[in-house]
Amino acid sequence: MAFDIEMIKKVYSELPAKIAAARKVLNRPLTLAEKILFAHLSPEQALEAFERGKNYVNFAPDRVAMQDATAQMALLQFMQAGRPKVAVPSTVHCDHLIQAKVGAKEDLATALQVNKEVYDFLASVSDKYGIGFWKPGAGIIHQVVLENYAFPGGMMIGTDSHTPNAGGLGMIAIGVGGADACDVMAGLPWELKWPKLIGIKLTGKMSGWTSAKDIILWVAGQLTVKGGTGAIVEYFGEGADSFSATGKGTICNMGAEIGATCSLFAYDEKMAAYLKSTDRADIAELANGIKEHLRPDAEVYENPEKYYDQVLELNLSELEPYVNGPFTPDLATPISKMKEAVEKNGWPAKLEVALIGSCTNSSYEDISRSASIVKDAVNKGLKTNSEFTITPGSEQVRFTIERDGFINDFESVGGVVLANACGPCIGQWARHIDDPNRKNTIITSFNRNFAKRNDGLASTHAFVASPEVVTAMAIAGTIAFNPITDKLKNDKGEDILLNEPRGYELPPKGFAVDDPGFQAPAEDGSSVQVAVDPNSQRLQLLAPFKEWEGTDLKGLKLLIKAKGKCTTDHISMAGPWLKFRGHLDNISNNLLIGAINFFNNQTDAVKNQLTGEYGSVPATQRAYKAAGIGTVVVGDENYGEGSSREHAAMEPRFLGVRAILVKSFARIHETNLKKQGMLGLTFANKDDYDKILEDDTFDIIGLTSFAPGVPLHVAIHHSNGTSETIEVNHTYNEQQIEWFKAGAALNIIRKKFNASAV
Repeated sequence: MAFDIEMIKKVYSELPAKIAAARKVLNRPLTLAEKILFAHLSPEQALEAFERGKNYVNFAPDRVAMQDATAQMALLQFMQAGRPKVAVPSTVHCDHLIQAKVGAKEDLATALQVNKEVYDFLASVSDKYGIGFWKPGAGIIHQVVLENYAFPGGMMIGTDSHTPNAGGLGMIAIGVGGADACDVMAGLPWELKWPKLIGIKLTGKMSGWTSAKDIILWVAGQLTVKGGTGAIVEYFGEGADSFSATGKGTICNMGAEIGATCSLFAYDEKMAAYLKSTDRADIAELANGIKEHLRPDAEVYENPEKYYDQVLELNLSELEPYVNGPFTPDLATPISKMKEAVEKNGWPAKLEVALIGSCTNSSYEDISRSASIVKDAVNKGLKTNSEFTITPGSEQVRFTIERDGFINDFESVGGVVLANACGPCIGQWARHIDDPNRKNTIITSFNRNFAKRNDGLASTHAFVASPEVVTAMAIAGTIAFNPITDKLKNDKGEDILLNEPRGYELPPKGFAVDDPGFQAPAEDGSSVQVAVDPNSQRLQLLAPFKEWEGTDLKGLKLLIKAKGKCTTDHISMAGPWLKFRGHLDNISNNLLIGAINFFNNQTDAVKNQLTGEYGSVPATQRAYKAAGIGTVVVGDENYGEGSSREHAAMEPRFLGVRAILVKSFARIHETNLKKQGMLGLTFANKDDYDKILEDDTFDIIGLTSFAPGVPLHVAIHHSNGTSETIEVNHTYNEQQIEWFKAGAALNIIRKKFNASAV
């Protein structure tokens, strides 16, 4: 039986009437995304024909999920809110803090020792506030959610940008910052700008070396890393119904790489089969009873251009495997052109490490297809010619693939099975390399491949492909290899062509697991003590941010003018910094250390206007803070793309940065800035970015009359005595302006709770 079945029954019982009411207001057929959105409006939210990309709307999500790195800050904030228990089903998943170094058993044992303080905190705070706790080793949050909590037609938020993975089971699942999670756990509405809709029509059927991963790799190449910003991507057509629920999850997971709010598939027989195989036949039965409400209306299928803002069409029968990268997940190259691209661009062809698994591609189907390639290679006298790692997505998957012999297959060619955790995907990887400055190549079946993402090395060229292609390239030892056409020499000198991968959507013998790793919370957590050592270097109780002083902000210095791509990895690195995710002061020492300074093309080297000397970004900002001087960060396009980590917003706020002024923002990061009481501003004229000089001082004008839709102005004072004023835009609504004035959204939550408690 499923978790929270009574909640799901309630959602399904109310769904038809809510959809009918929305259809009446809009007076037209509805897409699936619209059905789920309208069915999850917050009770106090008026039902109307919301304008896409414009209206802010309040929702009531069904559940919240948090991974251990982000849960620390989310729950530290929730503790400030004053609530005795979470208002909606919520879970914590310990997957980010396990470093991949030797192998699953040893790495997990090390993590339990090194991270004991954090795990004890998360377990106790979960126990106290009624939160389900998934222990270290249980699996990666998104795979565990898909196996246990996702359900068609539901809505959830999660403190990780790849939360949309649950769209593989027809759920609107959106990545958010911890402050948003805190709101929903406290029983408050969750705000989102009504999304635009991108429809992707899939026809035909995949075969051979092509897999679901290749669909999203193709889409990323079409839409780029910001093409989905502010939109829900909805896949439909007979092609969408033709492949597995876990394949759908892969596509929805990596939709984060095009900036999409989330991605979504309609309920079908593949989802029903997956629900049944994961011991949730009761949900499948309920969903079958309202199936027409869990799919777009028929008219949408017939004329999609009328109902989506943009439509792409892809014939799966003609799709070939893709390899994306390096350094960005939207540089898409079909496998037939890869050798040519390697030669043309001078990418290192030699493959040093091949990595499969992660939250994106660690299903039974993924593993079984990759194992078939390995078994075929061994039978033909071939071996791997690069390092090869395998990361199972959950203990249930790991236990089942071990039972079915796939782990033995991988280990027979020197493959190393890592812990059921994020590991190399998020930089939690002790990379083996002789010279860290040497250009080198790795390929993964993960989702992101920004510079330094996997191993912290700018010299690493990271590519992304399906598990099948990654496995084949591990055997070939080169990325300039097309397994469809290229032959390899075996130990007898024979030319060998690898067989097409074969696998199983679901385990023929069913899933099995001894201990899935779940710990239920106490029935009554009122007596549970959550202790945080005041001398801890990893956990720190939060103090409220100060309210706005009520005036325009004047005399602000430039901290950094970031050049080019500036993701959340550049703003607040992961890897070894993950250990400080619960300690705001300590983790702030990584503020913007990965961003490139426009004026010297260096990282972590900015000019301190108080001394005229160059120093690290965090140290320079601390000097400004000590002097009582606020600062401005200037950035380029799509600033803050990537992870949902709110530390990228909390760190500058904590250290005294007052405004982030950029050409454009990634959605989650802009929201995180607003939640923390920061000013997130965009150039009205993007060319004004070029006017910012290294020794500039700024005044932000118009805050005393701060209002939705009304631009602000920034006076730029240059060191030569001249000044100029530019117009800057913002997307703050009335509620978000109140967050700014209060110093943070959490300050308002706390005040409201304290007032009601009196």
